[in-house]
Amino acid sequence: MKEVVPLAEGWSLHHDGSPLPATVPGCVHTDLLAAGEIPDPYTGLNEREVQWVGRRAWTYGRDLAPADTATASHERTDLVFDGLDTAATITLDGRELGRTRNMHRRYRFDVTGHHGRLHVEFASAYDEAEFVRVLTGERPNVYPEPFQYIRKMACSFGWDWGPTLVTAGIWRPVRLERWSTARLAEVRPLVTVEDGTGRVEIHVGVERTGSGAGRPLTVHAAVGGVQRRVTVDGTRAVVTLDVPDVSLWWPRGYGEQPLYDLEVTLVDDGPEERQLDSWHRRIGFRTVQLDRSADEHGTGFTFVVNGVRIFARGVNWIPDDTFPSRITPERYRARLTQAAEANVDLVRIWGGGIYEDDAFYDVCDELGLMVWQDFLFACAAYPEEQPLRGEVEAEARDNVVRLMPHPSLVLWNGNNENLWGFRDWDWEPGLQGNSWGGGYYLDLLPRVVAELDPTRPYTAGSPWSGSWEHHPNDPAHGTHHSWEVWNRRDYAEYRDSVPRFVAEFGWQAPPAHATLRRALPGEELAPDSPGMLHHQKAEDGNGKLNRGIARHFDLPEGDFDHWHYLAQVVQARAVAAGIEHWRAHWPVCAGTVVWQLNDCWPVSSWAAVDGDGRLKPLHHELRRVYADRLLTLQPGPDGPALTVINQSGTPWRTTVTLRRLRADGTVAGETPVEVTAGAREVARHAVPRDLVPDERSGKEFLVADAEDLRALHFPVPDKEFAYPAPRYDVEVTPVGDGGSVEVVVTAHTLVRDLLLQADRLGADAVCDSGLRTLLPGERVRLRVRGAGAVTADAARAALFCVAQR
Repeated sequence: MKEVVPLAEGWSLHHDGSPLPATVPGCVHTDLLAAGEIPDPYTGLNEREVQWVGRRAWTYGRDLAPADTATASHERTDLVFDGLDTAATITLDGRELGRTRNMHRRYRFDVTGHHGRLHVEFASAYDEAEFVRVLTGERPNVYPEPFQYIRKMACSFGWDWGPTLVTAGIWRPVRLERWSTARLAEVRPLVTVEDGTGRVEIHVGVERTGSGAGRPLTVHAAVGGVQRRVTVDGTRAVVTLDVPDVSLWWPRGYGEQPLYDLEVTLVDDGPEERQLDSWHRRIGFRTVQLDRSADEHGTGFTFVVNGVRIFARGVNWIPDDTFPSRITPERYRARLTQAAEANVDLVRIWGGGIYEDDAFYDVCDELGLMVWQDFLFACAAYPEEQPLRGEVEAEARDNVVRLMPHPSLVLWNGNNENLWGFRDWDWEPGLQGNSWGGGYYLDLLPRVVAELDPTRPYTAGSPWSGSWEHHPNDPAHGTHHSWEVWNRRDYAEYRDSVPRFVAEFGWQAPPAHATLRRALPGEELAPDSPGMLHHQKAEDGNGKLNRGIARHFDLPEGDFDHWHYLAQVVQARAVAAGIEHWRAHWPVCAGTVVWQLNDCWPVSSWAAVDGDGRLKPLHHELRRVYADRLLTLQPGPDGPALTVINQSGTPWRTTVTLRRLRADGTVAGETPVEVTAGAREVARHAVPRDLVPDERSGKEFLVADAEDLRALHFPVPDKEFAYPAPRYDVEVTPVGDGGSVEVVVTAHTLVRDLLLQADRLGADAVCDSGLRTLLPGERVRLRVRGAGAVTADAARAALFCVAQR
């Protein structure tokens, strides 16, 4: 049987001639940080102090003893790296084993019988990128960094939400694999289902030793109580299993997520039948199609799972840490659970990051989170010449085979914004006919997917209209990225169009207050204080934040806390405005993917969960607007329209109470409306004319209530509305024995967008609620855990609302 020996211990990092302890998996930055050689680059302005790290070469080393690779018990010993970042030369006892230039691939070297000092020498990624740039020629990109010339996590070189921390190191596990006769070199299961019967067509690749050549071997496969054995002729075999009456895997909200254990075993059929190697994954049975049919509205882009058409409630995912080796399975589970708690059912892994660890996809399998996987190209023209072309194909093949067992994976996507960039960002004239990546997205990658994983759809890019007959970012065709609003316009202008699928849109806000305090110790916080500006990477980011606030509120001057609150309010409102509008136009619009779920460090960004894992108000708002049932008042030329959105599998019949209210809370008109929305349907109702607020007075608004849902319509910007000075009572009551408290707020006036910033009560405190609007006499109970003892005065100091200064 194959024997696996992890090589996590005993490594050192050579630094200025002296060895430092090294953690594997890890990277140079984390080792230097652990040794006290550099400050925390996430704190203050320290990022600037560590730029030298990415400009230097580094060497990792450890010893391999004779017994590690001896042939006494096994014929062959392989040294296996799951990830090397990035340009490395591997030597053992002075003998070169090989060279690598791709962070996104696995590597295997035969070290049978060899021992001594193992060195992994990493060149600076900048030097490697410059070497390739000289070979291929200059190509444009959106940032002044050479990330398109090296197969490395692009956002290592910085992004408009990320620091520039160019890493190097053994970033994924390394091990010795000892084996004899033969091993499983590749297992590629194609999983389909038809008429209740699941089929697993397992394509197996076998590597043999010299003594194993021509030896009779058998592959045994088992899943769902069905077993089969086939003989391996040479190095390839196919095993097909038909499993009757399978339970289907569904996206969350549509059904359960049953997973089946698939076991593949390689057996030596000699006189003493021996098990040589084994492979195990969990799979799920489901069908997935992408409906890109043309219709009267343009060209669609709708996910169809198990025959059910789905409005995708998505978020974009970036690496959860600039140093990916620090992301543990527990951290994946925590972050993806936060996504599920926000009623998300699709996570798009963005093309400037990494192919995540299997632990990521395992959690998505369990939670029913569909995964849209970008191939790793983003915001740049990529050369198609060698040495990059061969690396791109090898990387694609490696990761398609690795990830395809996961039922959560529903789409392969060629790139992020490069087709759009070629057409719109002045790349085409400057390239003068040189390669830019189009051959990858329109030829190489679809061929790899069609060959290796024909069970899943492929799309050439995001955004992409489906062909050059339409603009790549045409909202009427395929996927659309909506960035004009954040960059230049008010969020109300999301309502000006109905894209077929919104794969990116978003609005910025600063992280939680406690996150800022940790990341910027001792700094007097202000929107333009040194640390705040350093932790704002977007071009004119604060200018866009301020203009977004100023369109709706008087911009606070000299009041950071209120500015911080308003920035978070506008972020939540902006994203909600887009999602409510686009969901109201299902099935023409078939999905929204918010930029973005998470952050990789403490930063002002579009994220719903900040770099310390704290929830912004946006996260709570996503939970509301991504719920199966949503009530919304959509502005229109004839006044607001009551829109009832039902994404559940059963009809929704309810009574909506419409009230026209004055600013002081008195009722100017009221009527009940009986509404029905069929399963996965949208129903629209005109608001009676006598209930439409006066569009000019700034003293009236509309409220719609049904069950525990509420929708609001204010006809004028907040700064033009006659808000009363907010008055409310605050009580605090301990709850249970776990240190939780209940903060009870009773409103005596209209209280708009009340927010309890629980982290002001304690760095680890969490509130179960986001923005809440109370009418006079209404009461809300806010559950806070992790704050310890809380007084009513402390709770009041942590409460914010519109018109409260």
